[in-house]
Amino acid sequence: MKPALPCLLTSVLSRCVLNGLQHLLGFASLLPRHSPQIPAATVSTTPAVQIPAPHTIDGGVRRQIAGVGVAELAREHGTPLYVYDAETIRRRCRDLTQPRAGAAWDTVRFAQKACSNIAVLDLIRREGVVVDAVSTGEIHRALAAGYDPHAARSTTADGLPPAHAIVYTADIFDRESLDEVARLGIHVNCGSADMLEQLAARVPGAEVTLRVNPGFGHGHSQKTNTGGEGSKHGIWHADIPDVMQRAEGAGIAVTGLHMHIGSGTDLAHLAEVAGTLETVAREIGRTLTTISAGGGLPIPYRPGEVHADLGGYVQLWNMTRRRLEEAFGHRIRLEIEPGRYLTAESGYLVTEVRAVKRQGSRKYVLVDAGFNTLARPVLYGAYHPMSLCPADPGPTAGALREEVAVGGPLCESGDIFTQTDGGFVATRDLPAAAVGDLLVIEIAGAYGFVMASNYNSKPLPAEVLIDGGKARLVRARQTPADLLRGETV
Repeated sequence: MKPALPCLLTSVLSRCVLNGLQHLLGFASLLPRHSPQIPAATVSTTPAVQIPAPHTIDGGVRRQIAGVGVAELAREHGTPLYVYDAETIRRRCRDLTQPRAGAAWDTVRFAQKACSNIAVLDLIRREGVVVDAVSTGEIHRALAAGYDPHAARSTTADGLPPAHAIVYTADIFDRESLDEVARLGIHVNCGSADMLEQLAARVPGAEVTLRVNPGFGHGHSQKTNTGGEGSKHGIWHADIPDVMQRAEGAGIAVTGLHMHIGSGTDLAHLAEVAGTLETVAREIGRTLTTISAGGGLPIPYRPGEVHADLGGYVQLWNMTRRRLEEAFGHRIRLEIEPGRYLTAESGYLVTEVRAVKRQGSRKYVLVDAGFNTLARPVLYGAYHPMSLCPADPGPTAGALREEVAVGGPLCESGDIFTQTDGGFVATRDLPAAAVGDLLVIEIAGAYGFVMASNYNSKPLPAEVLIDGGKARLVRARQTPADLLRGETV
């Protein structure tokens, strides 16, 4: 068997595929590099569905979040504070669980590392979304949120293999995670071949999914690129024949195939995965019952950015699934594994302005949240919309605008929220701020709290979920006593 990638890089687009998909909104550019001939009649030309965005404000005044006053939230729960809008999460779940363009994902699996508060997990579970866990701690979070590791869900017609409620996905087993996987009977998505024998020693005859590195990747930052030689993730595509021999020798059945090339990537790159996965699937053969498109669905952070054409994307993957079903003679479950897509737009980080000062020609607004609270700007140069809730309730408050850099309280020069990739300080056009005003960092519901730390011995912030116009505390703020718990002199 030949490696998957060379044929993908040299193949040309099928004329039938191009004719069938050119009417989808911008979707001709999303075709995979390798695809067998497909009759054009099988391809829907349904226009892309416009996905409504939440009420995000960039550079303006915000008084409310999901119907609750920003100032009220700060008075009740303090700052910095993470706030999530439950209805936005539901809406994003339904974007993927409801059919589009004549096709549907059989399973939507939330990558909970994006936002793992158990109240959020419970909400997502009630929307029919299953979960991915990357650690022992995330397994226990899923259990606490009501997921049953022994439950099997089938969301489409009879004949589909069941979906696992919890899947453990990682490139290694630490000893604790292997113990929990074996004890609970949790399905494993293996990112390294060494995991096969380790699992077989504890769970003889287990079925697994293989996470395959297709040899290419993409992401909004090189640090979120999870494919290619620069990534540690997944089993290298050319090694699949050897890995299949190891699985057979260990008595392990490979029933699933998963590829994920990066987070925040664009659909043109995501679509390349479909052709690559199909080639690798044919190498693995008829034991496959599930294929996963991975995650990485982009969302709009900056003004002018739009949501992806989900209808065209699921239709592309549905065609891949159908060709594999014809080749193998049985049904194939089609999964997608979103993380940020389900929660990012629901989240807001509310902070208080504690100082305003000039450093030469540049003006700085300093708030009580730092990169210990939201790490994405310092890690990736990530852009987040910002808004101001002035302490002055008057109608003219916030009318004066200025270019400012926004930073936090940490004893670190990199503690800047308005920075570009590489750590260069930038400015943002915001309403003029004064001490006591509230600054809201928006689209902060993914990789926000979950990446927070106790650096500088700062307590972790509280989290609030707003549902039906009512705010509910779903995580208490850490206290100084919490910081010292477990330490001894």
